[in-house]
Amino acid sequence: MWSVNTVLGKLFDLLFLPFRSLNPWAGMVFISFLTGLLMLFVYRLTSDQTGIRRVKDRIKAHLLELRLYKDNMGVTMKAQGQILRANLKYIVLNFKPLVVMIVPLVLILAQLNLWFGSAPLEVGRPAILKLELAPEIRPLDMEFTLEAPPQVVVETPPLRLEEPKEVDWRINPVSPGIYDLTIRAGGETVHKALVVDGRPLQKVSPLKVRRNLFEEVLYPGEKPLPRGNPVRSVELAYPPGRLPLLGLKIHWLIAYLGLSIVFGFALKKPFKVEI
Repeated sequence: MWSVNTVLGKLFDLLFLPFRSLNPWAGMVFISFLTGLLMLFVYRLTSDQTGIRRVKDRIKAHLLELRLYKDNMGVTMKAQGQILRANLKYIVLNFKPLVVMIVPLVLILAQLNLWFGSAPLEVGRPAILKLELAPEIRPLDMEFTLEAPPQVVVETPPLRLEEPKEVDWRINPVSPGIYDLTIRAGGETVHKALVVDGRPLQKVSPLKVRRNLFEEVLYPGEKPLPRGNPVRSVELAYPPGRLPLLGLKIHWLIAYLGLSIVFGFALKKPFKVEI
């Protein structure tokens, strides 16, 4: 899975390259436009366009029948039954393309979460670095050290929590940049990237996980830890990323899904896609 994440990561790095110094909305609008195009392309290839068109025409015909024969109870009831059957048929025809689109959409969302889900740390703003350990590991029985560059101050010794198998440090960056933190847990060494300040659109990975297909899909920002590592995950408490709009802070997922749907419906006629 890491090979797939690496390729996708480089692709999104390239796509967002022109927008990194601009307002994050510019990158969001661009990627939403591309997503709308991609979803239309996938939908057209995997759906029965003729069948969808036929079912939609049938629904329109029965709706017209309801208006024309609204005083005839028998005809009205029959038309309502036909509309229900046609709607069920429409749902069945849309099931296959929707299932196919789930796979690329999940991968895209995981990558976008790296760019919009979290904001870099600010200079002088402390944050917590958290190690989650494997269930069989006792934090009090192991030695833990955190090594950081001079631009990052480690303010506390490791705080060991027997439950829930956790080790914490408080760090405080004093200079902007991208840094590598080195954690030594027993005989194992773990690295975690730290992003401080940066450009308006900045890639940030809050969580590094142990090798596991599900978690690797959701958190693709850093190479996963090997399965035998006593550390299950390393998390940096970045502030949440938000998109400013008219004095409000909009969650990136709402903006992305809304814009993608708008672009998809706006482009369906030019690309002759029946939805």
